[in-house]
Amino acid sequence: MPSLPRRISGAAHNSRKRATSKKTVFNLKLFLESHGLGTRIAKFRQKEKIFSQGAPETNVMYLKEGGVKLTVVNTAGKEAVVEILGPGDFFGVRILTGQTVHTSTAIAILPTTVLVIEKAEMTRALHKEHAFSDAFIANMLARGNRGEEALIDQLFNSSEKRLARTLLLLARYGTPDQPAGSIPKVSQELLAEIVGTTRSRINFFMNKFRKLGFIEYNGSIHVNKSLLTVVLND
Repeated sequence: MPSLPRRISGAAHNSRKRATSKKTVFNLKLFLESHGLGTRIAKFRQKEKIFSQGAPETNVMYLKEGGVKLTVVNTAGKEAVVEILGPGDFFGVRILTGQTVHTSTAIAILPTTVLVIEKAEMTRALHKEHAFSDAFIANMLARGNRGEEALIDQLFNSSEKRLARTLLLLARYGTPDQPAGSIPKVSQELLAEIVGTTRSRINFFMNKFRKLGFIEYNGSIHVNKSLLTVVLND
């Protein structure tokens, strides 16, 4: 008889332990909006410049909707796309390290909405809100990993794989808040610039992807998860 209460007590304890071990997923977008960090909202048309290389860096930006490409121009005037950003990404963050000018140019590749966050407010929130600080660090690490993968992609993979990866990134495949889906219409010229190939090659691969059922055209581009097989195939 004495053992029965102990078993019941142990079960209740385990139940409470499981309940408390379930952590609430931190909603970064909701936090920024509800805490007033992104009180200034800026909207940009497709192909509109958000900031320029060499211009003063004054605010941190959070990409709420759309897409952004970061480009750099060398002393010889040659331009290169260095990164593609999507919803949920921060940019202009070097201001937090004391940098005063932008090292790249940011251009909207889709109709884009960003939250503009003042440096002082961003710094205060990072110091005060531990959950936000953790989410921001995780965000930056994920972006760094994508940048490393993009460099490897550019150095070693075919233009077909680079296009597949670009489409998956623009569709936000694998992100918790936005699974793979539709991309507003993007020109093949822009895709060629991002991938680093010709428009004719982009046209060839897009038609191939459509025939294989990897993507669908319906005013916008719908990216199916099956496109991932192109990236994973050696």
